[in-house]
Amino acid sequence: MNVYAMLLIAWGSGLMAFLGGAFAHLEGSANTKGKRRFIHAVSAFGGGILMAAVAFALVPEGLKTLELWQVALAFALGGVVCAAADAWLQKHSSNFAQLMAMLMDFVPEAISLGALFVASPNAAILLAIFIAAQNLPEGFSSYRELKSAELPAKTALLGLLGVSFFGPLAALMGYWWLGDFPQATALLMSFAGGGILYLVFQDIAPQAKMRRHWSPSLGAVLGFILGIVGKQLLT
Repeated sequence: MNVYAMLLIAWGSGLMAFLGGAFAHLEGSANTKGKRRFIHAVSAFGGGILMAAVAFALVPEGLKTLELWQVALAFALGGVVCAAADAWLQKHSSNFAQLMAMLMDFVPEAISLGALFVASPNAAILLAIFIAAQNLPEGFSSYRELKSAELPAKTALLGLLGVSFFGPLAALMGYWWLGDFPQATALLMSFAGGGILYLVFQDIAPQAKMRRHWSPSLGAVLGFILGIVGKQLLT
């Protein structure tokens, strides 16, 4: 697979955030109980996919190359860095926390994607599927957050479209700089895994919970199932 295919795949995975935002814009119905249930289910679905990415792509690739203590250290560091960034966003009352959270996992994953294309194209495609699947609900939530901050719809959508271009740029960095350094790639993937796990339990899981409703929790199950199917088809 050549570098142009890699760039297209990386951009496509990022473009899903824009499509998620576009769907949130077009949906635009009243904030009914059914809609709230759907939004919680979308958040939970994204959380399930993120968990699948950690379990089936990021950590396994790290363990193939690194010692156990190295994976554990990088994983812990990823969680600590995300916690520090989250605390900073809370302190400054940022209205873009969801967008920042998406970037915090999207960029390291896209760098890893580019590096993986050198050594294991199938693993890279699997990671790209995970990134695309998680960016769709994250784009949906980010658009709603941006709109709640009274940002114009056009500006919010253009912002999400701009985010999609971080994919090929980050992938190209990984392809050029990390392709010949599998240990660095594995460290980055383990780091991203720790950050994602923090974000799932800090931001996504609490938002997905609804009392006496089963659909959000089933959304998480379905998201994880998608990860299982993707892994089995590509490995």
